[in-house]
Amino acid sequence: MSAEARTDRQRSMMRLRQRLRECLDDGRGGEAGSAVVEFVFLGTLLLVPTVYFVISVSQVQAASFAVVNAADQAAKVYAGSDDATAGSQAAHQAALFAAGDFGIGSDQLDVKISCGNGACLEAGSSVTAEVSISVPLPLLGGTGLSMASVNSSATQIVERFG
Repeated sequence: MSAEARTDRQRSMMRLRQRLRECLDDGRGGEAGSAVVEFVFLGTLLLVPTVYFVISVSQVQAASFAVVNAADQAAKVYAGSDDATAGSQAAHQAALFAAGDFGIGSDQLDVKISCGNGACLEAGSSVTAEVSISVPLPLLGGTGLSMASVNSSATQIVERFG
């Protein structure tokens, strides 16, 4: 490489270094001051969906606990009653009361009672309570939109000596 080509190359490198310094320095020491704005914007942008997801999962988990408890209580109350009509009403009330402990309202709850072998409340027969809970979308409960539906069933045997 000739001396002239070497000097041209050195000049080009010097100009490139000078341009890089100008771009990076910008007269403010390389700090533009927008990091706080970016952090708040990106933090909010990521935090809102994360919080919504956590609330959604919590509601589904609460509904799953509630539906198991409600089905168990409904089956026990119905199996312990003397009359089918009164037992059905008491089972619905027991399921509603059990689900209410988890923040579930009556509009979200569906209870169905069925008897094994076609015989209800006879000694030794089985009673099955099937409970379904519709989980609404978080923060949009008034729209009637459902995010999930959880179901459970419980079976009890009617006692022989009651």
